[in-house]
Amino acid sequence: MNADQPPERTPDGHHVVIRGRKWRATDPSIPEETAARLRHHLMSARRAVRSATTADDEQAERAARSRVNRAKTALGERGTPWWEQSGDERRRRWEVGLESLDAENGD
Repeated sequence: MNADQPPERTPDGHHVVIRGRKWRATDPSIPEETAARLRHHLMSARRAVRSATTADDEQAERAARSRVNRAKTALGERGTPWWEQSGDERRRRWEVGLESLDAENGD
């Protein structure tokens, strides 16, 4: 995979293939601005996991991993598969997730 190209997708579009492994794809119905904000939260939370593990701070690590999970769930990469949800359920998933992450981050 070239960094300039999107990852390969399975024929049904539900998964991406990265280095031979299948991962659930982000819900394509999420508006780009919202998806970008969720990805920002995800990357921030991943950096917090790394910092907490380096500092051997179990409480901070748990909190950061919880943020990672909420961001991935809001993106549709965890939880009920987005292709099994109605449009309203999908919208509610990312709106609630983003609201929760923004509130915790003070945005």
